[in-house]
Amino acid sequence: MEKYYKMAPHFLQNIAISLFNFFHYRIRYGNLYKEYRSTFDQNRHLSLLQLKELQKQKLIDLFNHATTNSSFYRNKYKRIKTLSDLNKLSQLPLVSKEEIRKNISSIRTIPLKYRQVFETGGTTGLSMHVVYTKNNLQERFAMLDSFRGQYNYKLGCKSAWFSGKNIITYRDLKTNRFWKTDYLYNIRYYSSFHLKKDYLKFYLENLIKYKPQFLIGYPSCMIEIAEFGLSQGYDFPSNVVKAIFPTSETFSSENQQSLELFFKAKVYDQYASSEGAPFITECKYRNLHMQLQSGVFEVLDCDNVPSNEGRLVVTSFTSYGTPLIRYDIGDRVILGKGSCTCGDNNPLIEKISGREVDFVYSLETGKIFLGNISNTLKKVKGVKKFQVIQNSLDSIDINLIINPEYFTKEMEIQFLNNWRDRLGLKMGIKINVINHIPAAVSGKYQMVINNIKHLLD
Repeated sequence: MEKYYKMAPHFLQNIAISLFNFFHYRIRYGNLYKEYRSTFDQNRHLSLLQLKELQKQKLIDLFNHATTNSSFYRNKYKRIKTLSDLNKLSQLPLVSKEEIRKNISSIRTIPLKYRQVFETGGTTGLSMHVVYTKNNLQERFAMLDSFRGQYNYKLGCKSAWFSGKNIITYRDLKTNRFWKTDYLYNIRYYSSFHLKKDYLKFYLENLIKYKPQFLIGYPSCMIEIAEFGLSQGYDFPSNVVKAIFPTSETFSSENQQSLELFFKAKVYDQYASSEGAPFITECKYRNLHMQLQSGVFEVLDCDNVPSNEGRLVVTSFTSYGTPLIRYDIGDRVILGKGSCTCGDNNPLIEKISGREVDFVYSLETGKIFLGNISNTLKKVKGVKKFQVIQNSLDSIDINLIINPEYFTKEMEIQFLNNWRDRLGLKMGIKINVINHIPAAVSGKYQMVINNIKHLLD
C-alpha cells in the first residue's frame, strides 16, 4: 500500500488518508465512546474522596483481570491472591520497560483477532508492541477528547496536526508542499520530517491560509515554525487558533511563550503514552491534574520509597489488553501542593520532567526531534537499545545493541530506510553494533548526543 501511495497523485493521496482515518475512527469512536465520554466529563467534578473510591474499584477490577488472563501477572503475583485497596498496591513488585518488552506475549490477555496494536517508538531506545481492547481504545480517546473538549475541540474541527506520519513524497518536496489533508475530518497533517529553515516559510504561509482552529502534535515542530515566524516578522491572524495541544515531548516556558505569542492562543498540555499510561491533563488555570479515573500514579525516590519528587510509576485502567501494573515508565515528576479551583478535584502535579527534547540535524530536512528519532524502530525487530551521535553536519553514528537472531539484514535495511525518510539521501549513516551503551554523567541514558548545535546558531 505504501508503494502505491507514493506513486499516486496528490489528490488521491489526500483521499487515501481520509479513507484510512475513516476506518480507524470507526473503531476509536465506536458504540461505547459516547458513554465513556459522558462518564469522564462527569467524574472530573467528583470530590477527591469519591475519585479515590472510584480509583480503588477500578484497581481491584484490573488486578483481577490481569491475574486471571495474563500468565505473566499470575506468576508474578502468585503469593498475592487479592488486592483489596490502594494501600496494598505497594506490596506488588515494580515492572520495568525491559521486563514488559521481554515478556510481552505472556503479558497480553486477548486473542489476536480482538486486538488493536500500537507500536511504541521507544524514547528510551526500546520498542515494544502493546495491544488494546476495542473498549479500552474508545475509553482512551474519550478521555483525551474530554480534556480537549474543555477548550471547544471535537472531531471534525479544522485542525493542523504535527506527528510522525511519513506522508510526503519527493514530488511534494519539489513543489514545496509539506502537508496532506483529510477532507472527511478537516485535518491537515504537516510533515515533521522536513523542518529545514529553507522550508519553514512554506509551512507557515500554508498555516495562515488554512486557518486551523486547533494545533495538535509534537511541540518541537510548532515551536520551530512559531520562532521562525516571530523572527521574520510574520503576523499570524488573531482569533483563529482556539487552543494548542502538544503531545509526546516536554518544552520550556520560553517555548510555550513563543507558541502563544505567535499563534495568539493558549497551550494546554497533557501526558499519557502510546503503551497506555494514565492521563495527566492541564486545566484552564494552567495546573496539571492526575486523572485518578484513568489510573494510579506513584512517585518514588531511588530507594523506591514514596516521595514528592522522583520516578513516575503508573498503573493504567485502560490497559486490559497489555496490563500495566506498577509500571516504571521512566519519566520524572514533582508533585503539586494544595488543590485547584477549576472544578477538577484530581490531585496536582507541579512538573513533568521526562520526554526531553533533543534532535539530529540534516542539511536536507532540518531538525529531526526525539519523537521521530524514536519512531525509527517501527517495523524493526531485534534492536534492544540504540543511541545516535552527531559530530558533524553531514553524518551520524548509530550505536546498536541487538539480538542477532532477530536483527537480520532485512531489519537493518528497514532501520536505515526509516532514517532515510527522516534525514534524506545525502546524510552519512554509520551503524555500530556494540555490547554496551554507557549512561551520561547524570546517570541517565541519552538516546541522542548532539555535538553540533553550536554550528546552527
